[in-house]
Amino acid sequence: MTVAARGRPANAPPAPPLRRLGHLLVRRRRAVLICTLLATVMLGALAAGTVGGLSLARYDAPGSESDLAQTALGERFGTGSADMVLVVTARSGTVDDPGVAASGRALTERLAAEQGVAEAASYWSRGNPATLRSEDGRHALVVARIPGDADHVRGTILPAILPGLTRGDAATTVRAGGGEEVFRQTVPLARQDFVRAELVVFPLVFVLLWLYLRRAAAALISIGLGVFVMVVSLALLRVPLLYADVSTFALNLTLALGLGLGVDYSLFVVSRFREEVRLGHDRHEAVARAVERAGRTVLFSGVTVAVSLAVLLLMPFDFFRSFGYAGIAVVAGGLLGSLVVLPAVLATIGDRVLPRRAPRDGGGRFWQGLATGVMRRPVLYGGAATALLLLLGSPFLGLNFGVADDRILPLSAPVRQTSEVIRTEFAAEETDALQVVSTGPAGSTERIGGYAAALSRLPGVAQVDSAAGSYADGRRVGDGLPARFGERAGGGGTWLSVVPDARLMEADPVRLVQDVRALAAPFEVRVGGYPAELADYRQRVVDRLPVLLGLIFALTFAVLFVMTGSLLIPLKATVLNLLSLSVMLGAIVWIYQDGNLSGLLGFTPTGNLDPSIPILMFCVGYGLSMDYEVFVLSRIKEEHDLTGDTATAVTTGLRRSAPLITAAGGILALSFAAYATADVTFVQMLGVGMAVAILVDATVIRAILVPAFMRLAGEANWWAPRPLRRLHARIGLSD
Repeated sequence: MTVAARGRPANAPPAPPLRRLGHLLVRRRRAVLICTLLATVMLGALAAGTVGGLSLARYDAPGSESDLAQTALGERFGTGSADMVLVVTARSGTVDDPGVAASGRALTERLAAEQGVAEAASYWSRGNPATLRSEDGRHALVVARIPGDADHVRGTILPAILPGLTRGDAATTVRAGGGEEVFRQTVPLARQDFVRAELVVFPLVFVLLWLYLRRAAAALISIGLGVFVMVVSLALLRVPLLYADVSTFALNLTLALGLGLGVDYSLFVVSRFREEVRLGHDRHEAVARAVERAGRTVLFSGVTVAVSLAVLLLMPFDFFRSFGYAGIAVVAGGLLGSLVVLPAVLATIGDRVLPRRAPRDGGGRFWQGLATGVMRRPVLYGGAATALLLLLGSPFLGLNFGVADDRILPLSAPVRQTSEVIRTEFAAEETDALQVVSTGPAGSTERIGGYAAALSRLPGVAQVDSAAGSYADGRRVGDGLPARFGERAGGGGTWLSVVPDARLMEADPVRLVQDVRALAAPFEVRVGGYPAELADYRQRVVDRLPVLLGLIFALTFAVLFVMTGSLLIPLKATVLNLLSLSVMLGAIVWIYQDGNLSGLLGFTPTGNLDPSIPILMFCVGYGLSMDYEVFVLSRIKEEHDLTGDTATAVTTGLRRSAPLITAAGGILALSFAAYATADVTFVQMLGVGMAVAILVDATVIRAILVPAFMRLAGEANWWAPRPLRRLHARIGLSD
């Protein structure tokens, strides 16, 4: 018989591509490890620079009505929304006392003269309006506008000017607040959250890995791969930083997901390597076969996670895109580490990861017995599990979208304390006023006054300031300020400031925006200001949801079809993942919206959720749910290809995969759950929600609903129309 150069019969079919990759990595293992070491050093330097480049993007919608109104305010009227607020508190007496008033005026002038500040005003410079004075008279506000992007305002201007402005004097104390300061203080807290979480995670992950793998070397290799993925991911984030803002919250997702997926993928490759050794293959052949089998599973898993997060790149906001970049970077690092670096490590020191004694199969037998019991009564077990998940997910039906504010920070944060003073002591929210900007000549003072009076009668409006005067409840309560509200070029344009009631701003600011826009105006107007920006941002997010969800479903459906050749299995996976995610979202509503466990977790409930976080969590959770779906289906399909019997394939597949998935899911859930210690509520919410989704998915979904569904569907699980079967065969990615 003629034998090919590497010992394979000449007429034998070629080895699968992934096995050939495995053999190549075995032969070149030293070169791979040397290159990995050098690359890790260089990537580590890049990764270190990534952290400092992350920022917090603003809630804005480019090209929206609020964005156009803000542009017009700056260009035509030389003004705009306040970026910063100073709360001045009288040490004794009230803010109307001569000494306090003199200090307030001096502070206003000093602030206006600071570099980078375009304009500043205060209670004392605007004629003592009630909207800038607390109800008890002890506090008054100084507001300022600072042009520039978020990095410029938060990274350059505020750190430079605030220390000198907040020193106070003998008559007053001064504290800083405002949206820009809230998010400036959020960045270091979010980074501290990461450090605290990882100090908890690393030792616990090592212990769990050692308990499962029973070899310290195997546990260290898995953790090392997780760290490698984290480094690669952060280095890759330098690419989008060249042309876009990347949110600091993406750091927490990158590191938690990087460690979790790195450990997960390592577990699957190491476990398959051990299995191949038990089947009698030598170390090098076992590595090649592990790359072929486990590598294929990891590859499909990575693609599902990547596409679930990559769809966020279609959102027109840097905040969402940041997590799309992070998802792609993490998957790239995970695939590189598990399919290239890890096989070279196993080919070199693989004997050290092998168990010292033959492993017992107690865990596998438990899962096999559970699957067998479920498949005997699939309707009973499947129905009960479905009812339980629907019950746990039912709080999601009460979801109430709102807006994020300073209460995402702990009470110990200085800006949170300042904001509490404004929220509790001031009847109106001057700093969150709506700006109603004319798009052309406004006409007579009488027309402006009539419109201002009508606006002031809207529910939730405390006062309307205009060139024709100030109005409250339809009545004129102050003189007009033509110089402030007139167009710089003298074109006859004007704008009006609609100051909302503090209670309305806390309850439903978007409703006020809708009411103002719905009110008929005597001239063409655009409505801007912080509440309008939030309303436009939220509307754009909601408008993109159908496209986002459709793409996630379509792309993951396609990935699972390529993997299985079935139409029913991807459909089943979608339904089961939605059940899993309903529990996650239900838990988030029950905890963070309704306030349950707020004392234990240390956050302040607001009665609503910012829409950004549930959408982000859905995309991350959907990708991770599909991740475990791929792991289970890969083993079940492998067994079905060998036996042709679905029931046997399910029980055997679960026996071999469920203990591993449970261990991997527990470790990934722990990586996220550690963020329950976070001070920033956004970070905490992401950690708790992901931990819930992963645990539900790795237990109830995989252990009960998957076998129940596949038993009921029988051989129909593997059905596809003949044209699609031919397409699947032509793609050539089957085992």
